[in-house]
Amino acid sequence: MTLSRRDLLTTALVAACARPVAAIPRTVALYGSEEIPADGIALRAGPVTALFEPGTGFLRYVAYGGKEIVRGIYAAVRDHVWGTVAPRISNVVFEDRGMSFKLTFDVDCRQGDIDFFWQGVITGSADGRVRFEMNGKARSTFRKNRLGFAILHPLKECAGQPCRIEKTDGGTEQGTFPADISPHQPFLNLRAITHTVEPGLTADVRMEGDTFEMEDHRNWTDGNYKTYCTPLALPFPVEVKAGTEIKQSVTITLKGNAMARRYRRPIDVELKANPGKKSKLPALGTCFQGTAADPALWRLLRPGHLRVDLRLWEENWSTVLTMAAAQGVPLEAAVFVSDRAEEELPRLATAARGMRVARWLIFHQKENSTRPQWLRLARRLLPGGAPLGGGANVYFTELNRERPPADSLDVACYSINPQVHAFDNLSLVENLEPQAETVRSAARFLPSKAIAVTPVSLRPRFNPQAAGPSGMSAESRFDPRQKALFGAAWTVGSLKYLSEAGASSVTYYEAAGPAGLMEGARAYPLFHVLADALDFAGAEVTAIDSSDPLRVCALSLERRGVRRMLVANLTAEVQVARLWDGWMGRQVQIRRLDEHSFERACDSPAPYRRATTEQLDFPSGRLEIPLLPYSVIRLDT
Repeated sequence: MTLSRRDLLTTALVAACARPVAAIPRTVALYGSEEIPADGIALRAGPVTALFEPGTGFLRYVAYGGKEIVRGIYAAVRDHVWGTVAPRISNVVFEDRGMSFKLTFDVDCRQGDIDFFWQGVITGSADGRVRFEMNGKARSTFRKNRLGFAILHPLKECAGQPCRIEKTDGGTEQGTFPADISPHQPFLNLRAITHTVEPGLTADVRMEGDTFEMEDHRNWTDGNYKTYCTPLALPFPVEVKAGTEIKQSVTITLKGNAMARRYRRPIDVELKANPGKKSKLPALGTCFQGTAADPALWRLLRPGHLRVDLRLWEENWSTVLTMAAAQGVPLEAAVFVSDRAEEELPRLATAARGMRVARWLIFHQKENSTRPQWLRLARRLLPGGAPLGGGANVYFTELNRERPPADSLDVACYSINPQVHAFDNLSLVENLEPQAETVRSAARFLPSKAIAVTPVSLRPRFNPQAAGPSGMSAESRFDPRQKALFGAAWTVGSLKYLSEAGASSVTYYEAAGPAGLMEGARAYPLFHVLADALDFAGAEVTAIDSSDPLRVCALSLERRGVRRMLVANLTAEVQVARLWDGWMGRQVQIRRLDEHSFERACDSPAPYRRATTEQLDFPSGRLEIPLLPYSVIRLDT
């Protein structure tokens, strides 16, 4: 048997690992649980390709010649507080007819008083037509805010591009997909959207069964524009009676000169330094949630700041402040005031006297985005010397829709998590690149202001429609992927995009606990990613372009003539990354964070970080690096 070059590289990689595969189940190292994600089903409709994900019911990456027409189509049930009911998929039947196909599956959506069943039917024909049907029935009476299809339009192919809109009344108009993040819906009352795929070829995306409208999903760092039902201008929640039938469909039709050519995705991913795009590594910190970090790990990490949330109407805020200050690093003080702020802020000023404060972030308990009156009051009553900021404690969309005057603050802030609308691995990876878009958009409407992204969490800290400002329990905030290699690879991507976009500071996760960087004396893999970056505090960041950013991404740091690059595999498959331009020189030291080193990195973090790394010579300056699933490779010159 002749092995492919990829097989040879993978064999060499496994042989180079110092330890055998960990005794724990491989899926625990990769995803934090023993559940094995279902493999996708490749679909072909003439010149169009797509992927069906049996675990989620998503139709993904509907593409022509490698160009995405639609990033995804799915149907969702959203409850009366916008919670998404997890679907249970069964009875998947796939008929592959070569240049056409038919796929059917059943979906149960059950949660609380919600019991909704639907059958999905996806068909593809040789002329490139793809149709997705949902035939559903309510088996209980429940309230919903939304129920039905969402269509995700790709950013790369659509941003700033013209389109033709067909309205529900039959009228048509010309439009443009937003270039900057649109704070409000760009298109309303939709029946169909047509846009150019390539010269001479357009794609018509047609929706039936409800009235649709579009929102700019980048407001929540989703990597798409979303066309959804039902219009938000209509009252919600709405009661759905038991026995109600709901039927919808989405049809994609190519119009023009569609050639039946086969597209092959390149096997390797090319990384290329872009010296014309430089920025500075943001100040990096983490959050204090009442649990002190392990002292040895805390010294190993050396964060630049510690965010502490102070709700000044609560009795114990001063105790929380004192505990956070005892951790020995400057505080990012997130101060929440009530209407009695003129009484609350002087007490805070007294309690914080002598403490090191990296920045003050001011929020009001009843506001989505900080109003200038509270910022003016804080500037007058709080100790000077530290920058004063405000904005949104939840999502970028709140800051985008209620933009504070630039002269009222020094720092604009908002938080990020990738699971506002979807929870699967592919969606979380897709939602990395738009993090940069939020920074760039904020910098455009608040020029010359520092942008603080705080905090970044893997799961939502709370449902702003339900849980209130105090958030959810630590167990509810925990995502098993946070303690796995997936979380480490995702963190490299987040650091890359926020750094390259010019964020001033970024606060990641919690210091300790289930949703933290560590638990007791055990470090999560993402601890090492942040520690590797913090080693280079204040470093210059050079943008690294990836030929396939959904598979491999990289962050390049340089300080005092020394370069470090973090390269992350964002997939569950072995990838090969190629760096052609000699950016890392002819001799590099490599440290691997993968399924082979997982246990040592978690259980013995200090020895793992001190251990001698591999040294490899690349006389030509061309690096070719195989990456195990969700692994992170650290390269040092």
